[in-house]
Amino acid sequence: MISKQDVEHVALLARLELKEEEKELYTQQLNKILDAARALQELNTDDVPPTAHVLPIQNVFREDKVGKHIDPEKALANAPDREENFFKVPKIV
Repeated sequence: MISKQDVEHVALLARLELKEEEKELYTQQLNKILDAARALQELNTDDVPPTAHVLPIQNVFREDKVGKHIDPEKALANAPDREENFFKVPKIV
């Protein structure tokens, strides 16, 4: 059960200035939320499998596999500058 003092304490921690009617309103709303959570805890979920998502989402990425590579000479044929088998770029930092 959330008391008005609890709401005042949280408001103080959050540096919120609440009017008296806001304190009453938030106390009632928070208690309704806790009541709803208590009602959910009373449900029998023994036969319900745990879920992480409501939708059956699966990873669509393929596994990384080493495949054929382009010949380095062909890849570097149009490079403006190169060093051995690498593109050479201007130093940035």
